Amino acid sequence: MVKIDLGACGSFVKETEYQNYVAKALKAFDTLIAEDGAGNDFLGWKTLPIDIDENLICKIEQVRDEWKAKGVELVIVIGIGGSYLGARCAIEALSHSFVRPQGTPQVVFAGNNLSEDYIAELLDLAKIRNTACVVISKSGTTTEPAVAFRIFKEYIEQTYGKAEASSRIVAVTDAHKGALKTLSTQEGYRTFVVPDNVGGRFSVLTPVGLLPIALAGFDIRAMLKGAAEQRVELLKKSETNAAVQYAAIRNLLHMDYNKAVEILVTYSPKLVYLAEWWKQLYGESEGKDGKGIFPASVTNTADLHSMGQFIQEGSRVMFETVIKVENAQREVKIGTDEQNLDCLNYLAGQRVEHCNAMAQLGVKVAHIDGGVPQIDLSIEKIDEYNLGAIFYFFEFACGVSAYVLGVNPFNQPGVEAYKKNMFALLRKPGYEAQTEEILKRI
Repeated sequence: MVKIDLGACGSFVKETEYQNYVAKALKAFDTLIAEDGAGNDFLGWKTLPIDIDENLICKIEQVRDEWKAKGVELVIVIGIGGSYLGARCAIEALSHSFVRPQGTPQVVFAGNNLSEDYIAELLDLAKIRNTACVVISKSGTTTEPAVAFRIFKEYIEQTYGKAEASSRIVAVTDAHKGALKTLSTQEGYRTFVVPDNVGGRFSVLTPVGLLPIALAGFDIRAMLKGAAEQRVELLKKSETNAAVQYAAIRNLLHMDYNKAVEILVTYSPKLVYLAEWWKQLYGESEGKDGKGIFPASVTNTADLHSMGQFIQEGSRVMFETVIKVENAQREVKIGTDEQNLDCLNYLAGQRVEHCNAMAQLGVKVAHIDGGVPQIDLSIEKIDEYNLGAIFYFFEFACGVSAYVLGVNPFNQPGVEAYKKNMFALLRKPGYEAQTEEILKRI
């Protein structure tokens, strides 16, 4: 379960101010629960942890087992934004940092950029690995994943033959319509459905996230259990509800104290992609109508030697939300050195994680002294259960927070702006008339 501690904000805000925002957050909570707010046709994520049935999980595990039997060594997951960030977050967090377990495929990601070098290097890898592909797209026409899929579909068909390729490609797409759904039907690809009432950035607990996570060898049942049990806690209307508290304090700091930037801080490199997933979730949900808190992130202690100076003494426009992991999964102790040239014998016998924890506390005091409020969130350890819990926590809190802010959490009209310009510059049929106008502006 996710725990919250607002003690490090106490010297920055008044209790009466905080209680005022708790009242606003509780009102927003009611709106989310009643499903009568803006974007209420995209609330399917709220019940995902209890709605996903055993049959769907078994179908996901069947793909995993069949590809294992084929000796698949490389799974290319094609998608962009919410179609890959949740899965990548979980896989990066749960995987060994350097070694892939024998018998488990390497899961890599494509379709999230248009870098020719990246695609070429991934093709290099596919040529020396037994390869399969998961393509994730509601429509099948989003440019970045569509380009990648065309290239890797062609490679798989040429390498394994068209008939075999149909068993090595799985599509996660719309249930009834769209280019990818049509192609899947024509080619005989197995398909999983992106629910109509779940937006991409809220889709990690659908097959969008669950299929790649399972293919990487992780326990999606435990992840769903963590999310389901977190959901039970967050459905309780209370001033002590962690999502209500988080929504209240971040909006108070933003609207009454002009804190325009929220920095998500982690102390484990395994959580780098949790921050990337969180940045999309909050940036795309709240950044509209001239409103929103800019989501940024650092991974300490590394970033204390790069971003630390600015956070400590730069413009006071930020607050921090720190993810604390209470228990490391492994244990490494610092030894004694007879020469002690590095002057570290005073740490002999201590665990490395003890040093990490003391660094975290030292940073906390320094940043508070430097004028940076800090919200503390904690999970017990990095595993499937706790990742499921923190996924659901941030999603639920995002809905509450955006309603406090006064925006629709579930649309993203601004995302389309760059696409129209790109289509015109690429001379996509139907956009040619805008090409010359755009060229004059650049």
